[in-house]
Amino acid sequence: MELRELHAFVAVVEEGGFSAAARRLHVSQPALSQTVGGLERELRVKLLVRSSTGVRPTDAGVTLLGEARALLARRDQALRAMARYVGGGGGVLRIGIPLEFPSRLLSPALTELAEACPDTRVQARHLSTSEQLAALHAGELDLGLLRERPAGQEFDAMLVNTERLGVLVAAEQAAELSGPEGITLDALAGLEWVAFPRSDSRAWYDELTAILRTHGLGLGAQAPEGQRLIAEVKLAAVSAGRAFALAPPDWSQPIPEGVAWSPLVGHPLIRRTWAVWPADSRRQDLGRLIAAFEQPSTG
Repeated sequence: MELRELHAFVAVVEEGGFSAAARRLHVSQPALSQTVGGLERELRVKLLVRSSTGVRPTDAGVTLLGEARALLARRDQALRAMARYVGGGGGVLRIGIPLEFPSRLLSPALTELAEACPDTRVQARHLSTSEQLAALHAGELDLGLLRERPAGQEFDAMLVNTERLGVLVAAEQAAELSGPEGITLDALAGLEWVAFPRSDSRAWYDELTAILRTHGLGLGAQAPEGQRLIAEVKLAAVSAGRAFALAPPDWSQPIPEGVAWSPLVGHPLIRRTWAVWPADSRRQDLGRLIAAFEQPSTG
């Protein structure tokens, strides 16, 4: 059993599917599937349950996930210890990224970091805000990109992005509901919001639900705890014509023919993302990455 196999398995579980994990790891989906399949054969247990909406770990998979994360964290700890001997940069810089964070912001920042600190290796993980905050407290992340700003003085924070969220609805409904400037929130009455789990980001969830309730909208059922609200889940729920989902104008996922995106009139829903890092950090490569992020912009 190799570390690369464990890294691949963790990525698939955290991303909720092979396609997203393959994009994260910059490998092909067949190659990733083969790697995880080889790990299952090597261990002689089934690690994942595959379905049309993604994958979830079996009981054995949950156990391996904990062990794999511990091993990978121990490796990173060793690399960080060695980073002291390579000057102001080098080692592993661990960052957390939420779903739907725009690549137009992340890619240039990482490119600038690579040019300024070529000895630094970035390890990125897709995690919810709550998971990132827990990892920051545990010393398992060097930088988080969070949907809410943490209180207290333990962390520093900088607003790096603001997005005017629009709405995904069935194409026929979009044609009926859209006006010259888009769709009003009130017009979505009778549809249920396809909601992410509140535990992902409690402050952001509460902000959204407060606004939606003032417009008389049904909130629907939250995604089950531990299940990510991936694009395929959003689109499947919306295409049935009984629900709506929220998405930014530059949403990276392809939208099928039966679904349409529309702006919301007045832009009532603004999603913010903060870069958050330990206040006592003195890493020069971390400082370079933070400085590389563009000024907050509205999508």
